Amino acid sequence: MSNTNTISVETHCYHCGEDLPTSPYTLDDRQFCCLGCKGVYQILSSHNLCNYYAYNDVPGQTQQQPKQHFDYLDEPAIAAGLVDYCDAEVTVVTFYIPNIHCSSCIWLLENLYKINPAITQSRIDFLKKQVAITFKNDKATLRTVVETLANIGYEPLISLQDVVKEKQNNDDNRTLITKIAVAGFCFGNTMLLSFPEYFGLSTLETEFKNFFGWLNIAFALPVVFYSATEYFKSAWLNLKNGVLNLDFPLALGIAVMFIRSLIEIATYTGAGFIDTLCGLVFFLLVGKWMQQHTYHHLSFERDYRSYFPVAVTIIENGKDKPLPLGDLKKGHRILIRSNEIIPADAILLYGTAKLDFSFVTGESKPVEKILGEVVYAGGRQLGGAIELEVVKPVSQSYLTRLWNNETFTADKDRIKTFSGTASKYFSIVLVLVATLSAIYWLIFDPSKAWASFTAVLIIACPCALALSSPFTLAAVLSVFDRNKFYLKNTSVIEELARIDTFIFDKTGTITNPKASGFNFKGDLNSQEKQAISDLARNSGHPLSRELVKWLDLPTQYQVSDYREKVGRGVMGTVNGQDIKLGSAAFLGLDKQDLPQGSQVHVVINNDYKGYFLSGQQWRTGFKELITCLSKRADLHLLSGDQDHDRISLSPFFPRIQQMHFQQSPQNKLDYVLALQHKGRKVLMFGDGLNDAGALKQSDLGVAVTDDINNFTPGCDAILDGANFNKIPQFIQQAKDGVKVIHMSFVISLTYNFIGLYFAVQGLMSPLFAAILMPISTVTIILFTSIAARLYARKNHLL
Repeated sequence: MSNTNTISVETHCYHCGEDLPTSPYTLDDRQFCCLGCKGVYQILSSHNLCNYYAYNDVPGQTQQQPKQHFDYLDEPAIAAGLVDYCDAEVTVVTFYIPNIHCSSCIWLLENLYKINPAITQSRIDFLKKQVAITFKNDKATLRTVVETLANIGYEPLISLQDVVKEKQNNDDNRTLITKIAVAGFCFGNTMLLSFPEYFGLSTLETEFKNFFGWLNIAFALPVVFYSATEYFKSAWLNLKNGVLNLDFPLALGIAVMFIRSLIEIATYTGAGFIDTLCGLVFFLLVGKWMQQHTYHHLSFERDYRSYFPVAVTIIENGKDKPLPLGDLKKGHRILIRSNEIIPADAILLYGTAKLDFSFVTGESKPVEKILGEVVYAGGRQLGGAIELEVVKPVSQSYLTRLWNNETFTADKDRIKTFSGTASKYFSIVLVLVATLSAIYWLIFDPSKAWASFTAVLIIACPCALALSSPFTLAAVLSVFDRNKFYLKNTSVIEELARIDTFIFDKTGTITNPKASGFNFKGDLNSQEKQAISDLARNSGHPLSRELVKWLDLPTQYQVSDYREKVGRGVMGTVNGQDIKLGSAAFLGLDKQDLPQGSQVHVVINNDYKGYFLSGQQWRTGFKELITCLSKRADLHLLSGDQDHDRISLSPFFPRIQQMHFQQSPQNKLDYVLALQHKGRKVLMFGDGLNDAGALKQSDLGVAVTDDINNFTPGCDAILDGANFNKIPQFIQQAKDGVKVIHMSFVISLTYNFIGLYFAVQGLMSPLFAAILMPISTVTIILFTSIAARLYARKNHLL
C-alpha cells in the first residue's frame, strides 16, 4: 500500500482573502495578493501583533488601492478642524474608518500603541466604525497618526464635511436612555412594593400599607414628570394644531392613572395603579428607543462637502502647497492629480484633462477638456496631473449650486403611517366610550361614575397598540440590515409597501460598474492576446485593469521599453513585438463612425489589429428583477447618459415612452413630480448627484451603491449594489410587515375590549390592571418579533 501526501495549495491572500495572482508575493511561507497586503503583514509581524489573524480568517481588507497623500494634515488650520481636544501635551481625535468590520479590527486598533508608542490610547466604537485616538504632541503629529492607520490597512475616511460639520449631538439619545433607566428602576421598585396588595396580604399594619403607598407616589413622580414628559408635550402641541395622534390617549392614560392613584392613596381608599403606570412608561420608552435607533455609520442627509477633499494643492511661486478647501479663492492655481476631485469651477491651464462626471451628470463616458476650457467642479481626473485656475470659489461652483437648488431641498409630504392614521380614530372612540360610561353611571349609580370614567381611560390606554408598530418595524429593519438594505427610519417600511411606480437611473444603478466586459473587433491570435495582457498588466488605468481581468491569462512575457501616457495609452516591447494600446488619438488613428463606449485600440508592429470595446453589463439578476416588478408596478428609466443602450434596454422597458435619456437633474425631478400629480407612489433608484432632486422628491428615494461607505446623495434608504436583485423580496417583506402591524392591532384591540368590559362596570382592580397590561404588552412584543422573522424566512431574507 502506498502513502499519498496531500499538498495544500493556497489560492487566497493570507491577509485579505482576495484571489492570488499567478505570481503571488510571499513572506514567511505565506502568500499575498499584492505588496500592500504583504506590507501590512510585515508591520504586524515585526511588532508581534500576528494574533490579529487568530481572531478571524483573512480579517484584513485588500491593500491594492493606492494610499492618499496626507501632507495636507500638516497645515495647522486643517488639523484644528479635525481634532476633538488639544493641549500642550496630548491631542484627541476621532476618525471614521470604513474598514472596521470584525473582532480582529477591534483588537488591532486597540493595540495601536504597540506600533506607534506616541499613541497612548485608542477606543473603538464598532457600531459607528469610529476610533478615538489620544497621542502625545511631542512624539507624533496628526499626519503620522493617520499614516500609521493607513499603513496597517485602516485608512480613515476624511472629507471636508469632517472639518465643517456640526459636532454630532448625542444628547437626545443619551436623554432617552436615562429616561428608560429611571422608568425601569421605578417600575421594579413599585412592583415590589405592590406585591402585598396583589396577594391580599391585609395583615400588614395599616401604617406600612400607607407608607408603601406614599413610597409608590414618590417613585411615580420622576416617571411622570421626567420620563413621560415628551408624551405630554407631543399631545399638547398636536392638540393645538388640531391633530390627534397616539400620544394623546397615552398622555391621558398616564395622567389619569397618576391622579386617581394619588387620590386613592391620599384618601386611604385604594392602592392606586402606580406599578402599572411605571411599567407602561418603561415599555413605551423602550419601543421609542427601538424606533429611533438607526445606523450610525451611514449618512442619509449628505451634502457636497462629504464628497470633496479636506484640502487642495495650490501652486505658489512654483512650489506646491496644501490649502484648506474653505480658503480656496478665485485666481488660485491648483494642482489636481490622478483620481482627485476638482473642487471648484476652474480653467484648464496645463495637462490633459480626462474627467469622470458620472457623479454630477450620470454620463459614464469620460469627458476630455482642452487648454483654456472651463472645467466644472465635481469631476474626477482620470489622467495625469493637471493645473487649473479657479474662476469661482467652492460655495459658488456649479456643483454647489446644483446641490443647493431649492427645488431639490423642498420638503416632500411626510410619510403617513398606519399607527398615525389609526390613533386619530382610536382617541375619539376612547374618549367617547369613557364619557358615555360616566354619563350612564351618573344616571343610575353616581358613586361608580368616577371609577368607570378613569378605569376606561386607564385600561384602554393603547400601550400595546403603541408598541405594535415600532417592534414590528424594528424587526423588519434588522432583516433589511442583514441584507445590506439600510433604511433611514422605520416609517420608510410602510411607504415601501405602498409603492406602485419604480424609476431607475442607468449608470451605476442598473449597470454594474465592476463588471464591464469587452468585445474585440478585429483579429488576434492567442500569442498576441498574451502579449497584450502582459503589456496592459503594467498600467494602473481602470480600462487596462479590466482588460487584464477579461483576458484572464497568466503572466508569461517580460515587458521592455515600457512607456505610458497617463489616461491615453501604453506602449512597449513584448516577446519581440512592439505593441501599442490606447485611444485612437493616442495611436494617431483616423477612425470614423466608431460605436459608443470605451475603446482600447491595438497596434502591433505598426499594424492596426482592431479594438476592444468595453460594454456595460447589467447587475446580476436585473432581468429577473424587472420581470418580477413589471407584474406589480409601472417601470420607468431616466438616464443622464446617451441613448446608445436604448436597443439593449428595450426588452426590459417595452413601452418606449417610459425610457428617457440625456436627462438633466431638473428633468428627472420634474418627471417624478408629473407622476405624483397623477396619484402615483414613486420609488426612485439612483446613485449620483444628478439623481439627488428626484431621490428627494420621490415618495421614497433609494441610493444604490457598491460601497455603502462611499458618497451617496440625500435619500430615504441605501442599498448595497450586491443585493440589487433582492428588491422584490424587500418589497414583499415590507408588505408582510404591514400585515403583522394590522394583526397586532387586532390583538391589542382584543385586550382592550376585555378590559373595557370590566372597566365600564367600574369593577377594575389594581391587580387586574397590573396583570392585563403587561400581558398584552409582552404578547405584542413576542408576536411582532416572531411573525416578522417568520415572514423573512418565507421571503428568503434570513
